[in-house]
Amino acid sequence: MLPLFISKQIREADAYTIANEPISSVDLMERAGKAFVGWFINHFQDKKQTIAVYCGTGNNGGDGLAIARILCNHGYCNIDVKICRFSDKSSDDFNVNFKRLKATKITIKEIENGSKTPLEQAEIIIDAMLGSGLNKPLAGDYKILADYLNSLGKTVVAVDVPTGFYADGEIPKDATVLNADLVITFQQPKLNFLLPESRSYINCCEVVKIGLDEDFINSVDTPYYLVEEKDAKQLIKPRHRFSNKGTYGHALIIAGKYETMGAALLSASACAHAGAGLTTACIPQSGLVALNSSMPEVMALVRSEIKLPEIEWDKFSAIAIGPGLGQEPSTLKLLKAIFKNYNKPVVIDADALNVLSENQNLLKKIPAGSIITPHMKEFDRLFGKHTNWWQRLQTAKAKAKELGIYIILKNDYTITATPDGKLYFNSTGNAAMATGGMGDVLTGIIISLLAQKYSPKDACTLGVYIHGKAGDELALPNRLNVVLPTKIITQLPVTMAKLKA
Repeated sequence: MLPLFISKQIREADAYTIANEPISSVDLMERAGKAFVGWFINHFQDKKQTIAVYCGTGNNGGDGLAIARILCNHGYCNIDVKICRFSDKSSDDFNVNFKRLKATKITIKEIENGSKTPLEQAEIIIDAMLGSGLNKPLAGDYKILADYLNSLGKTVVAVDVPTGFYADGEIPKDATVLNADLVITFQQPKLNFLLPESRSYINCCEVVKIGLDEDFINSVDTPYYLVEEKDAKQLIKPRHRFSNKGTYGHALIIAGKYETMGAALLSASACAHAGAGLTTACIPQSGLVALNSSMPEVMALVRSEIKLPEIEWDKFSAIAIGPGLGQEPSTLKLLKAIFKNYNKPVVIDADALNVLSENQNLLKKIPAGSIITPHMKEFDRLFGKHTNWWQRLQTAKAKAKELGIYIILKNDYTITATPDGKLYFNSTGNAAMATGGMGDVLTGIIISLLAQKYSPKDACTLGVYIHGKAGDELALPNRLNVVLPTKIITQLPVTMAKLKA
C-alpha cells in the first residue's frame, strides 16, 4: 500500500531526503523540475507553442523557475516567466533559481503588489505560484490574478498543486482556484485530488517520482493509503488442485423483490463469477423464473413478505443483504434475524442500509468485522449530513472504529475505512462504470471473497480493486463510453486470472 501524506508530512519527507540521501534542497528542486519537464515534453511536443510560467516567490515558484530554464534547454523557445512579487519574502531556493534563470535568454517580468495584471497571450500557462503551502483562501492580488487567468480559457498546467487548491483538509465552497487542465504532482497524489470536490478545479493529474526516501515514506504514521496493483497481486489467492466447491465457501445473498430482481441477479452472478463455490439467492417466489433462466448456477431460497424464510445459518460461509430488497417491514425483520443468529461478518448494502438509517439502534448490533457499502447519500443518511468529502473521511474513520466494522464509501477513488482507523483509497475504475447496478456487482464480489475466507479487510480492498480493474480492462483499451454491469461480471474471472499470473 502506498502511504498518502498531508502537506506537513510531505515537507518532512523532503527534509529527511535532503538530510539523509544526502542532497541539497536546491538539487532536489532541480530533480523535481526535470521530472516535471520529462512528462511535459512528451505530451506537449510543439516547441513553438508560447508558454507563460507564473511563479510565486516560495519553493513552488522556485520549481517554476527551474522548469522554465529546463524547458528552454530542451528547445522550447517561446517562454516568458512572470514573477508574482506580492510579498517581500522569497525562499533561498527560489533565489538560487532566479539567479540561474537570469543567465538565460528567457524574458522575466515582475508583477508588483497592487499593479495591473499584465495581458496574457501565451497558449499554455504553467502555474507555479503557491503549491501545497496554502493554508487560507486566496485573497488580494493572488485572487485577482487567478480570476483573470481563469477567464482566458487557456491550457493550464499546475506544478504539484494548483494555486488556491487545498492539498488536504476542508476546501471552502467559495474558494478561488486557478483551474488546471493538468496537474503534474510530485511523488504521490495529494489527498484532496482523490475526493470529488477536485473535479471542479482539476481535469487530470499525473504523478512523477522525485526520489524521496522510500524507507522514510513507509515508516511515517498515516491513516491514508492507496491500493495499487502490486497489493492486489499479493492478496489474491490461487485455486489449487484437488479443491472443490466446498473449498471456496457458500454465500447467501438476500436481495430483490418483484420490481427489482435485477439487483439480486447482478449480485448473485457477480458472486459466482468472483469464485464462490456455492451461491444461494434468497429471493421472492416471483423471481424464480428469472433466476433459473439467467443463472442456473445459483441456488434459490424462496422468501415471502409475510413470513421469514427458514435459514440454516451455519450452512453459509458469508451473508449479504440489501440489493433491490426494498424497505418494507420484512427487511427490518431480516436484518434483526441476521444480527441475532449469525455471528460472522455480513455485507450490508442498498435498501438494508436505508433501513438501518431509520433504525439507528441497530448500528451497534452489526456483527463485528461486517462490511457496509454506502454511496454518499446512504452514508449521510446513516451518519448525518456532511458539507464536504473531507468531513466524510473523518466520520468514516471514526465510525468504522467505533462500530468495529468496515465502511466502503463509494466514489471515483472508493475508500475503505477499517476498524483500526485506516482509510484505503482504490486506484481503479473509470467514468464508463457510472451506471445502475454497479453497486450490486460490487456487493456480489465482496461477499464472494468473504465466502472464500478472505479477511474482511482483504475482501474490501481486493474486491473494490478487482471491480474497478475489470471496468478499466473493458473501457480504457476500447474507449468505451459506458460499460454495463453484466460485462463487468463476465470480465471478473479474466481480471482475477491476470492478477494471479
